[in-house]
Amino acid sequence: MTGGTAEAAAATRRVFFGAYTTWSGGAKGIGTGTYDTVTGQLKTTGVITGVVNPSFVIESKDGRFLYAVNENTTGEVTAINAATLKVINKQSTGGADPCHLTLDPSGKFLITADYSSGSLSVFGVNADGSLGARTQKVQHKGSGPDPDRQEGPHAHHVVFDQAGRYAAAVDLGADSVFFYSFTGGRLTQVSQAEVKPGAGPRHIAFHPDGRTAYVANELDSTIVTCAYADGKLTPGQVLPTAPAGGVKNYPAEVLVSGDGKHVYLSNRGHDSVAHFAVGGAGLTLVGTTPVGGKYPRHITFDPSGSLLFAANQNSNNVTSFKVDKATGKLTPSGTPLQTAIPVCVLPTRLG
Repeated sequence: MTGGTAEAAAATRRVFFGAYTTWSGGAKGIGTGTYDTVTGQLKTTGVITGVVNPSFVIESKDGRFLYAVNENTTGEVTAINAATLKVINKQSTGGADPCHLTLDPSGKFLITADYSSGSLSVFGVNADGSLGARTQKVQHKGSGPDPDRQEGPHAHHVVFDQAGRYAAAVDLGADSVFFYSFTGGRLTQVSQAEVKPGAGPRHIAFHPDGRTAYVANELDSTIVTCAYADGKLTPGQVLPTAPAGGVKNYPAEVLVSGDGKHVYLSNRGHDSVAHFAVGGAGLTLVGTTPVGGKYPRHITFDPSGSLLFAANQNSNNVTSFKVDKATGKLTPSGTPLQTAIPVCVLPTRLG
């Protein structure tokens, strides 16, 4: 009997949903739920209240804590106990509208990307999961040709490279990816890679080989294959992410499969997931899969890489797909989960 219970427990894992709370029809906080590890079927179990506009949520390496940005004009970041689902504390980012965050490889520091102010903020992480006061703020500079979106810098994504040595900060307003060394809990800029003016880079994903990275450009609906080494990015091949002549499209998230053979990108507008094959010095578009919702802001794999989830902001649903690891093909699986303004999905690594 015990074995059966263990099997049943292993068949589902926890998942969290980032969302907007201040928008009309918004969520009440961070959504909590489960997913079936075979089918990807999602269920909601509740909500973590007291967290405003948690538009991106991550977990600590040991799974004991969650960290969420609070995407407001007076930006904050919130620490949460993943076991009790209680807020531990909050800290001010000193910037406006933080939309992404990452932990450094040691897990002792957290960095936010504040969109509207075009800045990065660094915090110490205490042993109890709480966040110390901000210890550093880095201000990006730059602008682009799009008067509505690029009047100044807009930091949209911050993530460490495969080796954990350099942090990449993607800035939509400055048409640039800034790279920083990170030692002693401080960011020091080492390079700036510029993409085509007006491209509006949003997110970056590194290939497992550590020598290649892919940048999703939100404003011109392209993906750029880049060479990468030691904190320096060299943009190369540029491909469209959706068929020409269609609806206006805004790429959001970009992912690389664990074996490095497939790249996926969420198309907001075309409302699809683009699938690219990796080969030679670049990518080949294999095709696009309808996402089963509207405006897929975030896509992510489960820890096994056998499932892909899409948070569809404008249709209030999260969809699941089985991933054929050999071919990279995505197949819709399970029933879409209805949940208010989902913009981030976090399937937990440790259950």
